[in-house]
Amino acid sequence: MALQDLHGTISQTVTGLGYELVDIERTTGGLLRVTIDMPYLLGTAPGAEQHINAEDCEKVTRQLQFVLEVEGTEYSRLEVSSPGIDRPLRTEQDFERFIGDLIDITLKAPIGVVASAGSVISANRKKFRGTLERVDTGWQIVWTEEPDDKPGQKVSKHRVPAPLQALGFTLDEIAQARLAPVVDFKGRRPKSVPPVDKQTEK
Repeated sequence: MALQDLHGTISQTVTGLGYELVDIERTTGGLLRVTIDMPYLLGTAPGAEQHINAEDCEKVTRQLQFVLEVEGTEYSRLEVSSPGIDRPLRTEQDFERFIGDLIDITLKAPIGVVASAGSVISANRKKFRGTLERVDTGWQIVWTEEPDDKPGQKVSKHRVPAPLQALGFTLDEIAQARLAPVVDFKGRRPKSVPPVDKQTEK
């Protein structure tokens, strides 16, 4: 079965069971890895979302095994799992879902000299980590170049914080985007820096 047809079959099966298809990976060793999530409901309060558990994965695995056998799909092992803390972001809905979260993005091309003019951002830079925000022109991430404090280091209360940086982008400019794999001690994803004025750099 062609990859496009396989994607369509798996997507139809997963969504038919009430889940969202996040990713499909097929390795040379015959492993078929399917990543699923709970569907996003617009307006869901932060922290109120349900998460995939072992029972959900087993349910989808059983149904996919049946469907793939009927379709005659060859694979050595099927693995169904949750997205994890570094969940990939691909669609507009993915980005809407994780507004305010810390994400990692890789641009298809460096930001260039024009975009870096007047800032500390290197013109050759393609990878960024920051808080995702929605703006009129599309999307932006906001971050600070503040160095991490070393354990036991005393921080002066008079130290001037590093300025916030903002980078605007469209989904077409993104090669890869994921949730940043960072958790706090309570097991929840931290919100990083506060929002800034809706001005972007491209």
